[in-house]
Amino acid sequence: MNGSRPFRRTLTVLTASVVISAGFISVAVATPPGIPSETTARSELSSLTVKADGSLDGYSRDKFPHWINQGNSCDTREVVLKRDGTNVVTGSDCHPTSGTWKSPYDGATWTAASDVDIDHVVPLADAWRTGASSWTTAQRQAYANDLSDPQLIAVTDNVNQSKGDASPDQWKPPLTSYWCTYAEMWIAVKHKFSLTVNSAESSALTDMLDHC
Repeated sequence: MNGSRPFRRTLTVLTASVVISAGFISVAVATPPGIPSETTARSELSSLTVKADGSLDGYSRDKFPHWINQGNSCDTREVVLKRDGTNVVTGSDCHPTSGTWKSPYDGATWTAASDVDIDHVVPLADAWRTGASSWTTAQRQAYANDLSDPQLIAVTDNVNQSKGDASPDQWKPPLTSYWCTYAEMWIAVKHKFSLTVNSAESSALTDMLDHC
């Protein structure tokens, strides 16, 4: 999870298409890079170390510095908003002034960046419990701002907040049709960063891959 903006109910959720005078423009679903195939995900899951989660003692989001400068006046959040949105227009400070974002977790579409969170697919707290507590601050910063793997994704803010730091045995995206992709992303991140999984989490991931 990443709680990047306060929860808002003031804007209307649109349908999956945006109406314009010339007709309909399809809104792209947020898609981070590096999502593995089901076959690869199953292989990577089988290679992960299964053990009980560690303690949250000493954990703080401040130990995972984000959002960092990514160049061109953009921080990590702004880069993901531009990547995952449709027709995103930004100001000179890189903050989106307009655009449309479709959240794959729940299928909702938003037209204000303030109603969109950038989710850490594998939450920072979960990473801490499963290996990141022993990392350096530089390693945790790289993890929290990872743009090359399926770790960051633009989603509806309150859905992200309902997820919190839960693992897949405790929380799954509201859209069952996204369970396969979500499991593939989760596994890829855990594999890339050599994080562990607990037995309930591993079973839940296997079940989610069965929806592929």
